[in-house]
Amino acid sequence: MKWTGLNELREKFLRFYESKGHLRLNSYPLIPQGDKSLLLINSGMAPMKKFFLGQETPPRKRVTTCQKCIRTPDIERVGKTSRHGTYFEMLGNFSFGDYFKHEATAWAWEFITKELELPVDRLWISIYENDDETFDIWTKEIGIPADRIVRLGKEDNFWEIGSGPCGPCSEIYFDRGEEFGCGKPDCGVGCDCDRFVEFWNLVFSQFNSDGNGNYAPMEHPNIDTGMGLERLACIMQQVDNLFEVDTVQNIMKHISQIAGVTYKEDEKTDVSLRVITDHIRSTTFMIADGVTPSNEGRGYVLRRLLRRAARHGRLLGIDEPFLYQVVDTVVKENEIAYPELLQKKEFIKKVIQTEEENFNSTIGKGMELLNQLIDRFESHEFSDNRLPGEQVFKLYDTFGFPIDLTKEILSEKNIELDESGFIQLMEQQKERARAARSKIGWSDDNEYMLTDADSVFVGYDTLEAEGEVIALGVNSERVEQADEGDKIAISLSKTPFYAESGGQLGDKGIMQNKFCKIEIYDCKKTNSGQFIHFGKIVSGNISQGQRITATVNKELREATMRNHTCAHLLQKALRDTLGDHVHQAGQQVDPYRLRFDFSHFNAMTKEELQQVEIAVNKQILAAVPVTITEKNIEEAKAMGAMALFGEKYGNIVRVVDVNGYSVELCGGTHVDNTAKIGLFKIISESSVASGIRRIEAVTGSGVLTLVNDINGLLNKVASVFKVSNPAELVAKGEAIHNEIKAKDAELAALNAEIADMKMNILEDSTVDINGVRVVSASFNSVKPDTLRMMGDKIKEKAPKMVAVIASIVDGKGTMIAVCGKEAIEKGAHAGLIIKEIAALAGGKGGGRPDSAMAGVSEIFKIDEALAQLPSVVQKLTEQ
Repeated sequence: MKWTGLNELREKFLRFYESKGHLRLNSYPLIPQGDKSLLLINSGMAPMKKFFLGQETPPRKRVTTCQKCIRTPDIERVGKTSRHGTYFEMLGNFSFGDYFKHEATAWAWEFITKELELPVDRLWISIYENDDETFDIWTKEIGIPADRIVRLGKEDNFWEIGSGPCGPCSEIYFDRGEEFGCGKPDCGVGCDCDRFVEFWNLVFSQFNSDGNGNYAPMEHPNIDTGMGLERLACIMQQVDNLFEVDTVQNIMKHISQIAGVTYKEDEKTDVSLRVITDHIRSTTFMIADGVTPSNEGRGYVLRRLLRRAARHGRLLGIDEPFLYQVVDTVVKENEIAYPELLQKKEFIKKVIQTEEENFNSTIGKGMELLNQLIDRFESHEFSDNRLPGEQVFKLYDTFGFPIDLTKEILSEKNIELDESGFIQLMEQQKERARAARSKIGWSDDNEYMLTDADSVFVGYDTLEAEGEVIALGVNSERVEQADEGDKIAISLSKTPFYAESGGQLGDKGIMQNKFCKIEIYDCKKTNSGQFIHFGKIVSGNISQGQRITATVNKELREATMRNHTCAHLLQKALRDTLGDHVHQAGQQVDPYRLRFDFSHFNAMTKEELQQVEIAVNKQILAAVPVTITEKNIEEAKAMGAMALFGEKYGNIVRVVDVNGYSVELCGGTHVDNTAKIGLFKIISESSVASGIRRIEAVTGSGVLTLVNDINGLLNKVASVFKVSNPAELVAKGEAIHNEIKAKDAELAALNAEIADMKMNILEDSTVDINGVRVVSASFNSVKPDTLRMMGDKIKEKAPKMVAVIASIVDGKGTMIAVCGKEAIEKGAHAGLIIKEIAALAGGKGGGRPDSAMAGVSEIFKIDEALAQLPSVVQKLTEQ
């Protein structure tokens, strides 16, 4: 058995199965594509599920992959043991109705004994207890002695998740030796100790389960195998755990270097090193695959991992952001197999650094408050033997301190949390949010309108169509007839109205026949594909079964089409300008403007915005055609068509191609030539969430409206500044600016004079304490800048003086404390003085020994606080 690096093992496996007629596929992204049952890909089989279930046709009947995986159920245990990790890679070979048990077992044995040269006498096999067929294959065809095959029950060796494909499995184990065993007489395959390591699972999907214990043989059985790459590397490198595998250990060494510690010298330190090493691997790959930090879903998993790693960095004595630096090593160790890491390295580092900085700004205050709660708990202040849920909820809700971090810290101190109380308060908060949303938006709860009748959309080709009324609703109830003045929901057998989808808002227009006229102000689509229009009957009445003509507002639809096509151009221009990390994170297009949210971690510069604007308008002025075709999903991907992360697409998709410049999968409505957009102008660029930016823009006549609004504003400003031509505003503004600067200089000189006068008054009021001259005073309407000026003059002219001066401006109190050089030598300290004096007036402050400031809230206590200055100075100078 030869030592083999992790990267070499991966390549050996994939190359071996290519030699057996398998198609090598790249790892699928960690974000499941078209599968909403998973938050993150957690096994090698997960992306193949669509092929096993017959939902899609595989690219070949034999496939091999090395799949990136994330599992987080045991996140709290990561670090505490060397067994647990959140990120791993899973080697696999798959057969979709092609070969079965004979080939799967033979090739697995060939790979581990011939390619890897694992010693046969250290290999063991487990099979399902009733699977005699597999037993015969192992013993009679492969030549495994019967006494090295262990039969295990359904819990261990039968793969089944609910209804669907399932079957027995056979696992291959490596015997690490007696020194790793538990010493029990019955220690063997299946034991919980560390001696026998299961490293390859061969799953034989040969039955279809109905979920009720009934199994029907499959006509074309499948093969699904999974072997943990890191686990195999542990065996080949003869190390104890994944953290000692070559590529992973190199990452840990980088962390150790930053922290100035060494692995295996202190158990507490080792826990933190393992946490950070695992989590930085996971987060690097997650961000590369499009996950960004947020407070829900997979974004929260990412944020939780980063925060947990950052906290363990603090436990190692690292107080500054550092995780982003370790990304360099993660990329270096993995770029051979995942070159996209190198392409996205700078973006990944920026995301992590930003998240670290944001977390550092909150963790200090959060830890301070949590420590106060712990002190109160240990002082038996709370009647229950648990930390109250409402206290922890306040820490989470008001100060943003993560609940998972709170739980981990409490667990380390053996303090129990009233988690049910916390969850109850969280649910109440969510209910309030749901109630607020229901008041301002349309709810998906429109089951009363559902019907089995077809509801066909024809709006790609026409803006007018006649259809039969197949469902009618008033006040959330199905009705047979609605009358003038009623606000209604109405479904037709055929409609040209586009229903809100993909960020494009629903069409407006009218419906009419000889009985009525209806104004339609929105259109939605149910999950089953039924179109529901919302409107008001302005005359007559409507009944179910009537035929009625639906007409979309042409002007509004065309304006929406301009904005939607421009959103596609905008995304391409952003990717060209900022980088391939840019992905759509949300959009809204309506007749009046487009709003486009995208992944990026910096505010765009004026130059970048201008570059994007020029790129989009260049495509518009080039008058290039926009073609829309329906294609097979694989054909569309081969064209380079962009798809939304996590969006589920069928086998046939709609491709919007702007002359090869922008190619996207999209079900919206678009212009057929970019010239029809007219012009594109960005209104604003802003942040909407961590790592998410937003651009708002207008097109066509919207640009003309914007120009007119700006001209109107300029004319108003010109009128205010009394200039006849807006072009003269710059010169006028410069003149006013210079005039204000001159007056500011005059004001500063006057303030200096005032400061001199007040200082002279103060010098006459000093008292001597231990050789230090002490004085305090309170003034009205003296601004903080003037207070600072007074303080500077005191320090300059009176080296033995300690002064505290207060002022009240617009109901807000400010204090400044200053100490001259000789006063400091005698023990005076402005920072300590201001901290104590300000606290007496409900304030907080601090600063240097020679100067310190504070704000105070209880201004009525200022004089009372200043009166304590002599005693404070007495304490400091008598030491």
